[in-house]
Amino acid sequence: MEQSNQSQPATRRIAIDPVTRVEGHGKITLLLDADNHIQEARFHIVEFRGFEKFIQGRPYWEVPFFVQRLCGICPVSHQLAAAKAVDQLVGVKQLTPSATKLRRLLHFGQILQSHALHFFHLSSPDFLFGFGSDPAQRNIAGVLEKYPEIALKGVKLRKYGQQIIQAITGKRIHGTGTVPGGMNKALSVAERDALLADITDVLQWSQQALALNEQIHTSHPEHRDFATLQTNYLGMTGENGELEFYHGGLRARYADGSPIFDQLDYCDYQQILREEVRPWSYMKFPYLHELGKEQGWYRVGPLARVNNCDRISTPLAEAARQHFRAFAQGEFVHDTLAYHWARMIEVLHCTESIHELLHDPEIIGTELMAEKGDAQQQGIGAIEAPRGTLFHDYQINEEGLVTKANLIVSTTSNNQAMNESVRSVANQYLDGHEITEALLNHLEVAVRAYDPCLSCATHALGKMPLQVELRDVEGKLVNQLTKGTDGEIYR
Repeated sequence: MEQSNQSQPATRRIAIDPVTRVEGHGKITLLLDADNHIQEARFHIVEFRGFEKFIQGRPYWEVPFFVQRLCGICPVSHQLAAAKAVDQLVGVKQLTPSATKLRRLLHFGQILQSHALHFFHLSSPDFLFGFGSDPAQRNIAGVLEKYPEIALKGVKLRKYGQQIIQAITGKRIHGTGTVPGGMNKALSVAERDALLADITDVLQWSQQALALNEQIHTSHPEHRDFATLQTNYLGMTGENGELEFYHGGLRARYADGSPIFDQLDYCDYQQILREEVRPWSYMKFPYLHELGKEQGWYRVGPLARVNNCDRISTPLAEAARQHFRAFAQGEFVHDTLAYHWARMIEVLHCTESIHELLHDPEIIGTELMAEKGDAQQQGIGAIEAPRGTLFHDYQINEEGLVTKANLIVSTTSNNQAMNESVRSVANQYLDGHEITEALLNHLEVAVRAYDPCLSCATHALGKMPLQVELRDVEGKLVNQLTKGTDGEIYR
């Protein structure tokens, strides 16, 4: 545990370590004055991965499969972003239609399975049982027991997304698939037909998941102010302003919806983004350079994308987007907990898009490799990963070995926003109250809304102990809670 701050003797510190039901390892620290007013709230990333460094010296064609080991939940996202960068290294500007559609299908399957995992497994217990409910019930096992139909639909949605990934890459996790300039395997008719067999059910489950999330958010007025922030938003859109996950231009807007920039080539991301380093976290703090550190931070991910886009290309998801925006009288929806609602709009869009692609004859085409052009020494790939805009930037030498790599992961872009949301919830719920597990979970609910992948790596979910201490201004222990590896709370 962190000790009381010696430079500020009239303060005390609370630490939540680790934050639970998220992907990766992090902690929350709160600095309070003698009157229990929040002086500082920080969300720390305490792991160091080092992929940008130890990828140096590897041949570029290994990169897409090397970097996907960053994560067991979103490996496809890293593979695709890296593949787009590698395409540039070999001088390929346009893939064949079949290769493009296979990559898009793969990406839709990835977003579908990741969104389903996040809501049904990690976040739904908070909303189905209540933020302050019994922690012994507030988990996926509790959901399975009390709401078996909801839980099983979540499992089946994720399973279907993984089946798409397996059909294209050979494995549900850490498969292959992309190669410089294309894909290494065609989708067979039998594989296509097997996926088509379940698509009607998946479409129905997606609509039901969306209806559930909309009902949860609109029927709880208190959710509107929970961790809510007025922020800038960044994301990728198609050339006509449509929601786009795989390839498009960068769009940033202010909180009121007015433009900052639009259709910026993502290869020029370094012209608009800077990354600040702070000594108390291994995760950087990106910001829009022209707005500066204080005003230039932004949010990415489902809430940003559904706010930012002008339309969605599939009809059911577009109707849902219009309903979503009508909730805020046509303005941007800033409710942090509406991330879950927006996430399910994207699930529906993915399902509709998968349905379209599976009926496209080019999805089973066999022309998968584009002609290579002039080799380049820098390649930059960007996609909209489940958690937001993801950048992969690689430089290579004449031998084809990586000399420099820069990754801006989606969760990194939400870093400042997560810190601000933690501060907001701490101010609203912590002041003057005794520490309880329910109170701690309110802080974690704010973080979970962003679906953070804190290390972009798998972890032992639910097996890490949690200890929180409250000390007075002299450093004397006032209160303590411990959550053991068995989930029990001890005082």
